[in-house]
Amino acid sequence: MSADITPLTDIMVRLRDRDTGCPWDIEQNFATIAPYTIEEAYEVADAIERNDLVSLKDELGDLLLQVVFHCQMASELGAFNLQDVVSGICDKMVRRHPHVFGDASAARHEVPDNWEAIKAAERSGDEDNSALAGVAIALPALLRAQKIQKRAARTGFDWPDQSGARDKIIEELEEVSEANSAEHVAEEIGDLLFAVVNFARFHKVDAEHALKQASAKFERRFRDMEMSAGNAFVGLSLDEKEELWQQAKVKEKN
Repeated sequence: MSADITPLTDIMVRLRDRDTGCPWDIEQNFATIAPYTIEEAYEVADAIERNDLVSLKDELGDLLLQVVFHCQMASELGAFNLQDVVSGICDKMVRRHPHVFGDASAARHEVPDNWEAIKAAERSGDEDNSALAGVAIALPALLRAQKIQKRAARTGFDWPDQSGARDKIIEELEEVSEANSAEHVAEEIGDLLFAVVNFARFHKVDAEHALKQASAKFERRFRDMEMSAGNAFVGLSLDEKEELWQQAKVKEKN
């Protein structure tokens, strides 16, 4: 049975009605709603991370509402509507899967490169014809760095192997030490982070996911330290806290 999205679009029309709608919904625009859209996308990812399919259903509904909200605002401006968005993505998916909907063939490992090649062809008529065009500025910093590096690598601008990426990290660490102002330190640490992302790329490691996992691991161990020490935790010496940290690591490994 096909899903009927009409009830949701009807609700949004009523919410945005200038005379009888919700004052909060009426005053919103693309810029004010965008943070909620991003937040809902993260909550979808969180439900998936927790393998919580009940929450995933709810969060997908919240994310779908964001799509309908943006489409309604665009429709009021005469720019596009939900049907235009659906038609556009359907056309795009067919166009970018010629091995499914056309006569082309592709092995599993060829699909990502073919996808990027088709995207590049689609951008060929754009004013910005850089290999880096279309990498969204609003992406999380690590994810955007990965995408920029992958795009650059496809043009041949890349280290021959991981040793170059590793040496770049060492170079950037030295430049952080040599920086002589707060602004310069911030700049060099940014370069260092970019170099680490590049090193991760050579190891086929998703830097965004790796850092998320590292943060989660730190949180688990830190909470274990707090639990072990109780109210005395803050007053412990650094050596005592380090001992608790090592105990937490052992517990986790066991």
